[in-house]
Amino acid sequence: MMRSFFYKQKWRLTQRYLCFGLIVMLFSGAQKQDLLPKGDPDNGGLATPEGFETLVVADSTGLARHIVVNENGDIYIKLRYFGKGQQGGTVALRDTNRDGKADIIKNFGNYPDQSSLANGITIRNGYLYFSSSLFVYRSKLIPGQLLPDSTVEVILKDDHEHGTHWHITKPMAFDDKGNMYVPFGAPSDACQDMLNLPGGKPGRSGLNPCPDLEKHGGIWKFSADKLNQTQADGSLFATGLRSILGMRWNYADQNLYAVVHGRDNLRRLFPDIYSSWQSAVLPAEEFVKVTQGTNLGWPYYYFDQVKGKKILNPEYGGDGNKEAEGAKYQNPIIGFPGHWAPNDMLFYTGNQFPERYKNGAFIAFHGSTNRAPYPQAGYFVCFVPWVNGKFSEKWEVFADGFAGMDPIINVSDAKARPMGLAQGPDGSLYISDSKKGKIWRVMFKGNKQSFGASQLAAMEKHKLLGNIRTPDVVKDNLDKDTKLAGEKIYSTYCTPCHQSNGLGDGSRFPPLVNSEWVTEDKRKLIQAVANGLEGPIEVLGKPYNDLMPKHDFITPEEMAQLLTYVRQQFGNMPDRVSVEEVNRVLKK
Repeated sequence: MMRSFFYKQKWRLTQRYLCFGLIVMLFSGAQKQDLLPKGDPDNGGLATPEGFETLVVADSTGLARHIVVNENGDIYIKLRYFGKGQQGGTVALRDTNRDGKADIIKNFGNYPDQSSLANGITIRNGYLYFSSSLFVYRSKLIPGQLLPDSTVEVILKDDHEHGTHWHITKPMAFDDKGNMYVPFGAPSDACQDMLNLPGGKPGRSGLNPCPDLEKHGGIWKFSADKLNQTQADGSLFATGLRSILGMRWNYADQNLYAVVHGRDNLRRLFPDIYSSWQSAVLPAEEFVKVTQGTNLGWPYYYFDQVKGKKILNPEYGGDGNKEAEGAKYQNPIIGFPGHWAPNDMLFYTGNQFPERYKNGAFIAFHGSTNRAPYPQAGYFVCFVPWVNGKFSEKWEVFADGFAGMDPIINVSDAKARPMGLAQGPDGSLYISDSKKGKIWRVMFKGNKQSFGASQLAAMEKHKLLGNIRTPDVVKDNLDKDTKLAGEKIYSTYCTPCHQSNGLGDGSRFPPLVNSEWVTEDKRKLIQAVANGLEGPIEVLGKPYNDLMPKHDFITPEEMAQLLTYVRQQFGNMPDRVSVEEVNRVLKK
């Protein structure tokens, strides 16, 4: 009887302790939420699941690329910048009064850049690592100071003689064994002859075997701390990967993961095989696990997310359906629709968000430029859950509304383009924008225990919006009412870069509207379109350094119609470009 009384007393005491512990945990969680700043009244202009609040940390830091947050909350942003003596390719932000808004913003970084494709930035072992197009640098962070030491060390130099090309970004990832992983992107869509046919020519084959795979189209492994390395100091880790901007080491399973950009220009280069709709939605952007020896099949194959398999590229005899030996190449975890441009990826390891987000992957889709004549797509952040030790094959919309409009016809119409992702020391998620450098901070303020199906269902509806859903073949075709001579030719060959409104993409591809290249010398315009452009040029006082393919395959009649349309539409030039003028310049 005494023993029974003792057990009852012990049980009552245990219940009290459990209740007390639960109260302490709940109170502690409430305290942590109280320490978070308030979200903006309009949620920073974004749509996120119920329970999350968003605020704008800074409104215009510059053309922001990737972003990282230090353990004390300081933020560092890598800028896309254009050289010509410009300084300050990195930005540091600090919030001194804990209201969530940056009240100190400082540019720093006196190092050369070679094009507009700078990208990566991260923190490792007290160093700030960051990259330009051809270099990976690092600077020592000084405790208590916002700006790092002014000494800039070179970790890796891209010593190729090619100078710059389309996919030359140098994001970096680090494992816990002292290794650094850096992609060397491919300079073409499908291993075209870049010496004689830069950018490709309709109907032409790719080089076979592909010589680019020797030093491009893959990921190389280097020492994370050795100075002045070149590609020869590294070892090939994975191949068949055309272009990577987002790449991270996942400590949950000790593996490297990447988001890979699929190829472009299926319709432009093979109009007899691919429709405009197919070229808009294919091929997939791939979320992949990368291990030693991984081969995704570039340039010979691409992943068709509609068919769910690797398809032979047309440059190698494909017709849009042939699988050939595609099954021997690794498939992605998820194949996202074409041209969404996954530009960063982050594995969430914090404790602020509900438990279902733990170890899952956030992916920032920068948004397409070349889906015409269909609306542009992407421009949001998705989430891929980590379930039972692996990533789910299903994804969710996490943050949308960056573009501020629906549909998005031209990339320049979008108010913002999500670019970089970072996790703060308190578990907040930070997102950068590449147009003006807007920085968002996403925080969870809701009830973790009740978070679930209803909140996720509300975000699922965003998949019906124009920037995410699969476009209707007929209804969403913006060319269906096109009547002007030259406009359809422009839509096929020029819109992917210069956009239907002629304003370009605001960074890589220059505007045509009122451009001196359009309005001044007809001869110069004809030569530029027929012979292509490569290397640095200036448009309306702004430098550009990219590749414009040759279009000498266009007939003189089509060239005259195209350039007449361009001059009248974007230069307010009433006089036409005649077939005779085209023939005279090209000596046909």
